[in-house]
Amino acid sequence: MTMADSNQNGQRRADSSRTGTIRVMIVDDSLIARTVLSKMIEQTSDLVLSAMANCAEDAIEKLSKVDVDIILLDLEMPGMGGLAALPEILDRAGGAQVIVISSLTAEGAEATVTALSMGAADTILKPRPSEFTSDYRSELATRIRAIGLSSTEPRKTCFVPPVKKPRQTDIAPKPANVIAIGASTGGIHSMCQMLHDLPKFIDQPILVSQHLPQSFMPVFARQLEIAASRKTRIAEDGMAVIPGEIMIAPGDGHLVIALKDGRPVARIARHTVPNGCFPSVDPMLESLAKSYDGAILAIILSGMGRDGALGARCVVDAGGTILVQNRETSAVWGMPRAVAEEGLASAILSPEDLALRILSSKVVTKWT
Repeated sequence: MTMADSNQNGQRRADSSRTGTIRVMIVDDSLIARTVLSKMIEQTSDLVLSAMANCAEDAIEKLSKVDVDIILLDLEMPGMGGLAALPEILDRAGGAQVIVISSLTAEGAEATVTALSMGAADTILKPRPSEFTSDYRSELATRIRAIGLSSTEPRKTCFVPPVKKPRQTDIAPKPANVIAIGASTGGIHSMCQMLHDLPKFIDQPILVSQHLPQSFMPVFARQLEIAASRKTRIAEDGMAVIPGEIMIAPGDGHLVIALKDGRPVARIARHTVPNGCFPSVDPMLESLAKSYDGAILAIILSGMGRDGALGARCVVDAGGTILVQNRETSAVWGMPRAVAEEGLASAILSPEDLALRILSSKVVTKWT
């Protein structure tokens, strides 16, 4: 893509932001899916159907002719297929975000999590024809709005929240004995980037709460293990927290940490939290503030909503440190923004710079 193309696409994003509408492209080989999805979009006042394509090759061609903000992409199609075409689609999309229309099959989960790690912003399940209900339309519209409005906002003029100033009563943040990561929409791609750049000698345990369906978690664990070159496990009740390894919350429970005989172990909690997320970042951070006595470095990546803000307050109050992803690289700057606006973030950075900050930070030292 040339500089002129990039400038033109930026102007198109701004034009869309001013009109208050979100332009959608549907890419699916199923005529039924295209028909139903297009009707859903046409029935939603702030969404506009810009184009439809029945294969990835057709989508790539149309992206040079139409302006879009959101691409609804099926991965399982004849020909090139959505997954193989994703890098070129993202390159030609001019800043538009991709939402993967996925299935709950093992093959569907594998492809979907791979797509999310490659840069797709979010995923929504593809229902059977009889399950395209008003509830599904509402959920789809909510996802499109959250991601589409984020992608159409002028990024250079966006609100810059306050960064937490060092507290006068603290000499320095506590050295971190654990690293915690919370993420949602757009977070997998950012997390893989950050962990890939994190050297192996940073051997604190890494705990992750990522909003994903339970059936996707085994694939997500494998993706993180490859990206980070670290052993990665899905948390089970009573599982020991091990230095240098990654532990992720299961899709059907919150990962919380308790002490057993003085050693940190995982507990799986299933209570409802105020933000409604499952798993939620807040219980993980709240438990770490207690079990690690504030010796925590927590990172909040791209995601919708405010999950992590309450837990971040507990971490900071206990003497820990919070870093958040910046607006420019987030698919949805919701979770990081909530933390930053509360004045809890010590830094607001890109995934690559977050890795550098962890590496250079005085609060992260070699595990002893």
